[in-house]
Amino acid sequence: MKKKNKSFVFAMCCMLLAGSLAACSSPSSEEQGSDSETNSKTKITYWTGDRHDSEFVKEVIDTFNQTNEDNIEVELVIKGDDFDQALDMSFQTSDPPDVIRVKENTIQTFYKKGFIAPIDEFLTDDIKEKFPLMEDLNSFDGQRYSLPNYGTTMRLIYNKELFAKAGIEQPPTTLDELVETAKKITEVGKESGAYGFAQNFKNPSSAFGRSARVIAEVSGYGGFGYDFKTARYDFTGFKLIIEAFKKMKDDGSMLPGVESLDIDPLRAQFAEGKIGMYLSFSAEAGVYQSQFPAKIDWAAAPVPSIDGQFNGASGFLGGQWLAISSESEHKEAAWKFLTYMYDESILQQYQEKGFGISMVPSVSAVAAKPEVNGIDGFLPNKYDGVWPVYPTVAVQGTKSDDAFFKYMLSGGDLDAIINDLNTRYNAALDSAIASGEVKAEPMADFNPLDLAGQYAE
Repeated sequence: MKKKNKSFVFAMCCMLLAGSLAACSSPSSEEQGSDSETNSKTKITYWTGDRHDSEFVKEVIDTFNQTNEDNIEVELVIKGDDFDQALDMSFQTSDPPDVIRVKENTIQTFYKKGFIAPIDEFLTDDIKEKFPLMEDLNSFDGQRYSLPNYGTTMRLIYNKELFAKAGIEQPPTTLDELVETAKKITEVGKESGAYGFAQNFKNPSSAFGRSARVIAEVSGYGGFGYDFKTARYDFTGFKLIIEAFKKMKDDGSMLPGVESLDIDPLRAQFAEGKIGMYLSFSAEAGVYQSQFPAKIDWAAAPVPSIDGQFNGASGFLGGQWLAISSESEHKEAAWKFLTYMYDESILQQYQEKGFGISMVPSVSAVAAKPEVNGIDGFLPNKYDGVWPVYPTVAVQGTKSDDAFFKYMLSGGDLDAIINDLNTRYNAALDSAIASGEVKAEPMADFNPLDLAGQYAE
């Protein structure tokens, strides 16, 4: 009997242990429901290179993730100045994002590479009427690929305190004044670690795209070296601009280490009072409001021209914002996310928080002027205008921005450098025209001055 009892107890223990283990390993009905809900979510990724608006975008995406009724979850991925290269790699490895931030200088390239999908099938008549169609900026070959949100003006951003310390009353209006102003600021600020000028030369394309480009544009030259009147590349107009930059580098007026300076570290240094001037977009107003709260008194002014004469227009950039990846397996979910992001209430907040100046008429009509320090200097003026889109070409050898930056650092024969750029870029243009990749025809009556003032308030 004792033996039977022992066997019975042992069997019962085994059953209890087995039941206990099963309970530990099997999810409750509540957990099963939770797992099922997680597995049914449609997850999409949004890649952007923008950082000036990152906190705001994070907030609105969090709200979308929590409130949308389609069980869509968006992952925000913020890339740095290597955005284009990272996107190229993502398509090569078959792991691209679902939604892509496109800009006026990238959307044409992404379109040609087949990275973005047309959105016409999703567009209602109301959307078509509300959002301006801009050929070669958000529309290609009769199809739309993006919708506008905001435009950005380009300005000289300067430290008013360092200007006053150096006895400078007005921002520079010519290249000579730019060089001289940077030198004076450096002379009075060097002991405290402040220098006259800086630009984010870790990425020469980004740096010159914020600076040399717009100086050329207000002086009457295409900001990317393309002459719309002749339909040829001609970088001659950049000669005096690049020479001025080299002078500031050579005389020690530039912040030490600009060769490895990225845009956010530059902003951080400016906010601390270590940089007298730099050139950039209107997004900077929002940056110094939230991302890098400025500890100095600063302002924005029209960019200097080569000789003080304004013969063109300061590029008012925009016309696009979000696009859907051609490789996305969740295009409908991506469109629902775009519909949310393009809601008027969000676009209105975007302007009112100082992240950009709306290019959507229904939004600009009701949006209040941003209550952001420094925004006044960025509002559209009589010199701002939208330039035509230049043809992008696959040039062989060193690109113009890299060639100009190398000259800034090492010197050389700038005339020869410019002649070489003209030769190689026009050879690439001729090849692209011959293959049908681009169209480039002379605009005999093109006058850059006619572009200015279109968006002035």
